Amino acid sequence: MGKIFQNALENRRKKLIDKLIAFNVFKKEDKHLFELTLTELEQEYRQFNSNVHPHGEYGSIQFTSQKSNQ
Repeated sequence: MGKIFQNALENRRKKLIDKLIAFNVFKKEDKHLFELTLTELEQEYRQFNSNVHPHGEYGSIQFTSQKSNQ
């Protein structure tokens, strides 16, 4: 495998680990994130991302319903 390709894979792994850590995900079952393969990290991120609603509690704007008196 070429050095550039290896660096790209390792950078992708690091970015996925950083994203998962930002959401307080540190382990998958008994393995730490750094022990997982790139494929396992991508699956974990996709699974986590699909479970989190884009307008949930993670820094999104929260609208509340207010009745107007007209």
